[in-house]
Amino acid sequence: MALAITDSSFDQLLAQGKPMVVDFWATWCGPCKKVGPYIEELAEQYGDQAIIGKVDVDDNDELAMRFGVRNIPTILFIKDGQVVDKQIGAAAKNVLEDKLKAIL
Repeated sequence: MALAITDSSFDQLLAQGKPMVVDFWATWCGPCKKVGPYIEELAEQYGDQAIIGKVDVDDNDELAMRFGVRNIPTILFIKDGQVVDKQIGAAAKNVLEDKLKAIL
């Protein structure tokens, strides 16, 4: 299951040094609902190799501002503490999986 990442937990997770996939979403966002199950599936498949989680932008505006998230869903792919790729808007699972595999 994808982690619920918050403003307060993000830096602790980042410090673990694992690659991260961070889905910025909101409950009212239609395209976010399409991508959500893909994030959950990736968390089940790759959760031992990467930190895969979701940030509710309504509850965690500091993280959204920190990464300049203006549209949702925005999915960040983080390796060695740096954003190396991102997906803005809905995408097919295989697109997200390919981006994840590139940072493993």
